[in-house]
Amino acid sequence: MAPRDRMREVMAGHVERGTVPGVVTLIWRRGETRVEALGATGIGGATPMRRNSIFRISSMSKPVAAAAAMILVEDGTLRLDDPVDRHLPELADRRILARLDGPLDETVPAARPITLRDLLTFRMGFGMVWGPPEAYPVVRAANALKLGAFGPPKPHEPPAPDEWMRRFATLPLMHQPGERWMYNTAAEVLSVLLARASGKTLDALLRERIFEPLGMKDTSFAVPASKIDRFVTSYMARHPMNPDGGPSDVFDEVDGQWASPPAFPSGAAGLVSTVDDYLAFGRMLLGGGKLGGQRVLSADSVEAMTTDHITPAQKAASEFAPNFWKTQGWGFGMAVVTAPDHVSPVPGRYGWDGGLGTSWCSDPKRDMVAILMTQRAAFPGASAVHRDFWTIAYEGLDA
Repeated sequence: MAPRDRMREVMAGHVERGTVPGVVTLIWRRGETRVEALGATGIGGATPMRRNSIFRISSMSKPVAAAAAMILVEDGTLRLDDPVDRHLPELADRRILARLDGPLDETVPAARPITLRDLLTFRMGFGMVWGPPEAYPVVRAANALKLGAFGPPKPHEPPAPDEWMRRFATLPLMHQPGERWMYNTAAEVLSVLLARASGKTLDALLRERIFEPLGMKDTSFAVPASKIDRFVTSYMARHPMNPDGGPSDVFDEVDGQWASPPAFPSGAAGLVSTVDDYLAFGRMLLGGGKLGGQRVLSADSVEAMTTDHITPAQKAASEFAPNFWKTQGWGFGMAVVTAPDHVSPVPGRYGWDGGLGTSWCSDPKRDMVAILMTQRAAFPGASAVHRDFWTIAYEGLDA
């Protein structure tokens, strides 16, 4: 069976069994694009899934924000190794928890300031802590401040950027800057930095420097009424580590949190997009920062974004998904595959997943971009839909 037929058959099986209400898959390789749109935009819904259906891409927002940062570096507005204090004075003279599970007033001084490179590589010293949400005083304090730093994205929960930064600055860091990799919060801080450094809202910066040049007409922080008929309902599996074997609850309706612009445009997890829009972004990176005749980034910036920057010592100290660091590293806002893995014996691809049900990679050695979009949240390693998509995407490819 040809890979395209097999992709359609396997994904249709998931839809028929109710694993997901619908799915859109896209594989672009050496100029040829294959797209499958199956199922419906909601459980029991009559609206069929289409190629231009709009999804909440959550953490697939992170590489886009990283690209915007590199644009400002190229402009000379920011420098990778300069302290961010110039634009974020709230983060000057940071205090660091003496121990992660300790009280917030037991701290030591920061050994050095936070830099833009720290934000891009998630080594600023603050991020998600895996385990019970009430286990650590600093996590409880962050949740009480409604920073949106932990858990699934809720665009209308965090306050506007300046207030967000004021609240965040009342917390000590969890670890010294540069000590270890910690997920997510650095991308929220980056969102504020990009807006202040550019003098624009993050929405305007991304639109002017990335979305419009690449023709990404459906990518934004909210879905306007004119496009709401293409927006999918978002679902959350009741058992996220076993998403295929149980029911799902509605996480967000089409007229919910993404139906109006948020106070805090989040480059960590706030964007919506389509497979074709994100293909343009993925191809731009694959093209060394250029798509067609439109250059968005320099080749050097793309190389920096797609190089593993995390040292062995930092990986050893950094908790994430089981065995994550055995085959992957971290560039700027995205993962970089550094060793043969269950998908391919050829390392070198880069990309990231969105926790609300999406996934992407660009593979320079295969001249390939692959994108999966569903509307049911799932950890990729626990989702048969994700595993099957990536297995089929790479079936039969020459090494």
